[in-house]
Amino acid sequence: MTDVGNIVLAHYNSGSYIGKVIEDRGERSLIKVLAVKKHPLQGDIHNYGKIDGVFFHERKALAYHEKMNVKKPAIHAYTEDIPDYSESLKKAVADAKEKLQKKDTSFNQLALKTLEKLEKESYKNIYSY
Repeated sequence: MTDVGNIVLAHYNSGSYIGKVIEDRGERSLIKVLAVKKHPLQGDIHNYGKIDGVFFHERKALAYHEKMNVKKPAIHAYTEDIPDYSESLKKAVADAKEKLQKKDTSFNQLALKTLEKLEKESYKNIYSY
């Protein structure tokens, strides 16, 4: 599944992406992003769910054709159709927001606000309407 040219699902920095393996680097593979499956988590992933006394990180999804150097155990075969990048990003953000809206906590409110800011400032030109 990590052979050059294979289409894979790769977990990277709290997000998941559909991509193409472009280089074997021993214990890792270099993968070119084709679509977003799961948007990266917002906040401090080492203290997930906390907002006091931690640095609340804003994490953007990797861009179309951006390269990621992924550990091979985090790479899985992907056999479904590859979605359009912009549509996949939009869906991944919507899924993340829906999950956060299920429980009303200070952390979830801040994470939602962060995702909405990303949509407005970073993703507005990427989404296809």
